[in-house]
Amino acid sequence: MKTFFELFNTILTADKDTSRKASREVRRLLYGSHNGQYDEILSIIKNAPKEYAKIKEDFRKNNFVMAVSVMYFLHDREDRQDFLFPWIFSLLQHKDGNIRFAAVRMLENEIGPLTFHIRFPNEKLNKRELSPEQSDNILYGLFVNLNNLATHLWKPSYKRFKYISSLPTGPYKSVQMILSQLDEYCDDNFMNRCKNSIF
Repeated sequence: MKTFFELFNTILTADKDTSRKASREVRRLLYGSHNGQYDEILSIIKNAPKEYAKIKEDFRKNNFVMAVSVMYFLHDREDRQDFLFPWIFSLLQHKDGNIRFAAVRMLENEIGPLTFHIRFPNEKLNKRELSPEQSDNILYGLFVNLNNLATHLWKPSYKRFKYISSLPTGPYKSVQMILSQLDEYCDDNFMNRCKNSIF
């Protein structure tokens, strides 16, 4: 059985079809038996923005981001949870819908743990988890950056759409999908504080 490093090497160096197959193989390996490869996963995720910046071909960028998004939820929680956000924000603006979808999925994976203290205020936090204050700071930064991005991407033609689901496919819709989940997971008090600070 191949390792994660071998699969990512194939994604980054092989022909189009082999690269695509290796990208899909990452999911099988992740959910199969990946005995002792956790360090490989952490290394791949941590170095993803640097590796992505080196990629020239569009198909390879697509395969790389899709593969990283499958394992992204395993990134080191003791590291800063928002350490890849700048890279993910750039992916949200990509012309390729698969890349944007992978970026949405990665950010949605973060919202659940970050809002745990809001959704379950009486539950005790694990010592390894971020404090409510740290989580609030990251959520606030996420909210501000997503709103800035939405403002930058907004077009007057979007005014006629009542629902996010009916928006045309593109970066603006991707940003709105994440903002919608933030709004759903956070209580009114937190969202009002965020909105009052920027509007």
